[in-house]
Amino acid sequence: MSVTAVSTAPTPVSDPHRRGVRANPWLTLVAVAFGLFMVGLDGSVVSIANAEIARDLNATTAELQWVTNSYLLALAATLILGGKLGDRFGRRTLFLVGVVGFTAASVAIGLAGSIEGVIAFRAVQGAFGAMLMPNTLALLRAVFPPKKFGMAVGIWAMISSVSTALGPIVGGLLVEHVNWESVFYINAPIGVIALVFGLVVLPQSRNEAAASEKFDVPGVVLLAFGLLAVVFGVVKGETWGWTSAGTLGAIAGGVVVLVLFGWYETRVAHPLLPMRLFRNPALTIGTIVTALNFFVLLGVIFFVMLYLQNVRGFTPVEAGVRTLPLSLASMVASPLGAKLTEKFGPRLTMPLGMVLQAAAALTMLAWSADSSYNILWPPFVALGLGVGMVMSASSDAIVGNAPVQDSGVAGGLQSTSLQVGGALGTSVLVSLISSRVGSTLTDSLTDAGVPHSVAARLEEAKDAVAMGVAPVSDAMPAQLRAAVAEGSHTAFMNGVHTAVLVTGILALVGAALAALGLRGRKEEKAPSLVAASAPAATPSQPLTTAVPTATASAAAEVPSSGGIPVSGHEGIQRG
Repeated sequence: MSVTAVSTAPTPVSDPHRRGVRANPWLTLVAVAFGLFMVGLDGSVVSIANAEIARDLNATTAELQWVTNSYLLALAATLILGGKLGDRFGRRTLFLVGVVGFTAASVAIGLAGSIEGVIAFRAVQGAFGAMLMPNTLALLRAVFPPKKFGMAVGIWAMISSVSTALGPIVGGLLVEHVNWESVFYINAPIGVIALVFGLVVLPQSRNEAAASEKFDVPGVVLLAFGLLAVVFGVVKGETWGWTSAGTLGAIAGGVVVLVLFGWYETRVAHPLLPMRLFRNPALTIGTIVTALNFFVLLGVIFFVMLYLQNVRGFTPVEAGVRTLPLSLASMVASPLGAKLTEKFGPRLTMPLGMVLQAAAALTMLAWSADSSYNILWPPFVALGLGVGMVMSASSDAIVGNAPVQDSGVAGGLQSTSLQVGGALGTSVLVSLISSRVGSTLTDSLTDAGVPHSVAARLEEAKDAVAMGVAPVSDAMPAQLRAAVAEGSHTAFMNGVHTAVLVTGILALVGAALAALGLRGRKEEKAPSLVAASAPAATPSQPLTTAVPTATASAAAEVPSSGGIPVSGHEGIQRG
């Protein structure tokens, strides 16, 4: 029988309040759902308010971009830190601090009165969101037994997907009938409910051993600077140009710093992000596929909303209602994906979800500027099914395959890959659409009947056309306006077709990676995964005790010193 060395030093997870309502995992799920819904809604609702913010605060296009970018940069740079702080000081504590800070920052944005204030408080909002988000999954991991954790993740994924998809509808209603500030004020009642309910039902859980460890400050600095540089280069790539020195320098510099971070983390006793986690193939592939999943979701939602509003002429609310099939499909797919993952493992659900997303993207190649809704809604359903299924499978693969004491860090890792993937999706796909529009606009206009001299002058409006806006004016004759609109929309659809083709190919690459790189359910109980969950050896903590791997991978539950069960799940010790 093979043996694997594990540490004799316990790493208990504390939970001193497992009585009454705090002993109920499902109440914990409801509590974290409020915070999760608030952050997910805010991520997509703001895009609807941008036009009104610009008009009310006299913001330039560059300033308006920073309303989104400041939030994204702060969030991406601090997510793993937020998870680590939760592991160290208590996941309940960090979650509630995140809820309070996120809610207060939301109200401050509405009261700011200047674009500079909005940008600053959006960054504060992102930082507190980074405390909240990773600890939602970590709290679920601490209270749910292994057999039910997959279903909890499925519901978590459903809430995350639905809140993101509902953003345009909620934002449209608020902007049309109230004001843009209400888009942020809506977080106040949600945040108060999340705080009160969380104080009552959430149990405390932390890695007790981490309290005496030296905090990895250099790791925090390296990771923050690396992620900031990469995400900054990505979000500016569309405006600076992907081959510009600024874009390439920022991304390359960030990658170098992240490589240095990874090297440094293997040489410290108590790393911010334990590199041993990546020995688990399910966790590593789950991280990559999570990024691809949100590359597809957020990138496609971005240009779909442009298409529905600017090409088809729907209001924000009308456009949001027409994307409801995506939300409804995601609601069905998330718990279904969790159930299938529990039974067959992520080797089935991850590739299946990515194939569904590829099918959705490639089906959009048949879209035209005047397609009927019968052609529009099937890709929404396929995309919702695929995203929900992958979300459940990848969340379980990342957080479910990390040791309990590192569940906050694992949650931060998943949220970081999600944010980076989403940033890449919107930036890359918008850049592809813009490039294609620039190369086909003149021909599309002349093919629609616009005189060549007029088409050449309208070339200057290619940035507007890349957003689906036809450069027409009342001074144009009616026939010319119709021709310009037709040609502009044709050029935009050419760009959309390029974007969905690239999206479909990337989704198929993700499906192949998951299918070939993941093992079946039985094979996942391999001895090597136990080693992956063992703490790294340090001079003061030798790895001397040998334990049979059969025992380590058994699905038995033994109370730990902190009161949380230590349970095996797919070969991973949960405590």
